[in-house]
Amino acid sequence: MRISTQSFYEQSKTAMGSLQSNLLRVQQQLGAGTKILAPSDDPLGATRALAVSQSIALTAQYASSRSHATQTLTMEENALQSATTVLQNVKGLLIQAGGTMTDADRATIATTLQSNLDQLQGLANTDDGNGQFLFAGFKSGSAPFVRDANGSIKYAGDQGQRLMQVDVSRQMAGTDDGRSIFQTVQGGAGYVTESPVVNTGSGVFSSTSVIDVSDPNYGKDWVITFSPDGTKYTADTVQGLTPAPTATAYTAGNPIKFGGLQVSISGAPAAGDTFTVFTAKNAGTDVFAAINDVIKALKTPVDSEGPKGQALILNALSTANRKITNAHDNVLTVRASVGSRLQELDALSVTGDSRTLSDKSYLSDLQDLDYGSAIAEFYQRQTALQASQQTFVKIQQIALFNYL
Repeated sequence: MRISTQSFYEQSKTAMGSLQSNLLRVQQQLGAGTKILAPSDDPLGATRALAVSQSIALTAQYASSRSHATQTLTMEENALQSATTVLQNVKGLLIQAGGTMTDADRATIATTLQSNLDQLQGLANTDDGNGQFLFAGFKSGSAPFVRDANGSIKYAGDQGQRLMQVDVSRQMAGTDDGRSIFQTVQGGAGYVTESPVVNTGSGVFSSTSVIDVSDPNYGKDWVITFSPDGTKYTADTVQGLTPAPTATAYTAGNPIKFGGLQVSISGAPAAGDTFTVFTAKNAGTDVFAAINDVIKALKTPVDSEGPKGQALILNALSTANRKITNAHDNVLTVRASVGSRLQELDALSVTGDSRTLSDKSYLSDLQDLDYGSAIAEFYQRQTALQASQQTFVKIQQIALFNYL
């Protein structure tokens, strides 16, 4: 069998081309640091690497969302912590105002309460530093709590919650709306007892306590009305009981029981004086209005009215104290919710970091280059190419003319 010189040339050229191609591929792998330069190198591995890369990118997006949620919830927690301090100060001032004071002293406390009210409004209008108000719901571009022409503070936001996707199957509210914080009470909030300013007697009520939750009339709103001579009273629901309750003799300080509740009234109520006992949700749940009402009461001179004036101020303080306590408890409940969400975000971050680490390890196994093996292969292929080139040079010298 004869092999022509041309055949030798073609075979040598093909061999050197293949060796150069293989050497170039190893060089590219070393330069890129990966063993998969194109999907055709490892179709299954490339598919898996793409899926893992997408998982890592998605986890990074969740991490970014968690970071933003943590930032807003931390700002909310700081604002609510300050609001809690303000409400505690308000309660302390209400207790102080219940002592022996003159009209001027109470006016001074009213001024301090006004400062606390302004501070609380400022906290309720906290923004995130970018002009977005935390407690405005979806209307975050404007302050949620504004004063109207009468000086009352009204809520101008809505009750929308901005949800953030913080994990694959978990959406979380990054903030809470102002109404649910400052104008809401918990379901178990205490009853609120009030006396109208038109009362002319010196009756002073105590706190209302629950004695029987199984009473069929428990949970209703009540009104205690004194007879024309002030010696008897009737306790009836606001809607009216059937049959109508009978009058009971009044003894100062004795407990008055109705609808599973109990309250004591001291002093001498006048004819027609009334005292109402409302469930917390029906007594007015706006903490700003409660503080504003007690400020007005403290600014009203009562020293000249004797026992009647003293009764009016003590009853106003008792009502305000109960409302502020209910509001304070609600803020604490929201703070607990914020703390729970922050704790959950920490747990999700730990899980996300662990998932990212696992995915990156798997991705490394799929596509990262083993530099030791690659360098050894590089020198091996380089040596083979050099040997092929030297062989080709020798073959070129095999000609009869070289020996004539």
